[in-house]
Amino acid sequence: MTFVVNEPGVADLPAVVDALRSWQDDGAPLQFHPGDLGWAWAVGPERLAATLRTWSADGRIVALGYLDAPDLLRLTTAPELRQDEALARRLRADLDDPARGVLPAGRAGVEVPNGALLREVLAGAGWRADEAWTPLRHDLAGPLRVDGLRIEVSGPGTAAVRTAVHRSAFASARFTEERWRVLAAGPLYADARCLVGRDEQGVAVAAATVWSAGPGRPGLLEPVGVHADHRGRGHGRAISVAAAAALRDLGASSALVCTPSANTGAVATYRAAGFVSGPERLDLVRGA
Repeated sequence: MTFVVNEPGVADLPAVVDALRSWQDDGAPLQFHPGDLGWAWAVGPERLAATLRTWSADGRIVALGYLDAPDLLRLTTAPELRQDEALARRLRADLDDPARGVLPAGRAGVEVPNGALLREVLAGAGWRADEAWTPLRHDLAGPLRVDGLRIEVSGPGTAAVRTAVHRSAFASARFTEERWRVLAAGPLYADARCLVGRDEQGVAVAAATVWSAGPGRPGLLEPVGVHADHRGRGHGRAISVAAAAALRDLGASSALVCTPSANTGAVATYRAAGFVSGPERLDLVRGA
């Protein structure tokens, strides 16, 4: 089998999304999700396409990478090829050679699902463990009760509120109302919801965006945040439960979220909301 690496164009994005959706499964370790692309759509489809790399065989996408940063690739593969040695070795060669246009020279990292042969192949080539992440899953089978917040679905008329909570929660000015409108105009947002949680005084104190991969497939929380002035009052737990409930309404089989293991407060919040943590996933890194 011959593998070809490509940088897709905007016209290729529907095929990329369809492939990624089809790979989502509750029986697989947490992996790169269509919601990650949906959230990244806020920069616009042209810039998003420039951050993607696909590997194809016989005209079919078999692996997909997203440059979350110039030196960090989030990577997953078709499930049936996750243990394929030829694909793993081709991916390693492309990741290690800057001339192939995937990762730059020097220090660079990659996110790979647990259980993929590529992890072993990269380790054998000198890549080493880096940042630890905790994946968490809510199976959506039991009751979901939101206490302490009034939840509303954010739309164009409340985009300013939604984005203001996010900017405070993450101490970042990047998520503007204009970026929300670009995100919401993207095709993946048809299977997404932005939620805002208001306290008893009607103040917007928390927000989340959820992404479905289609009925019967796991959905993703990306991102979840509490306004900096309203932390320590259980709002993170409440908005996380509301996010899981929204995914169930969208037909998701489970709700997924992943957070740095060092962020112990976030891990505890998701567990309090009924999420169950799985085995840690370690990023892999090469270079000094």
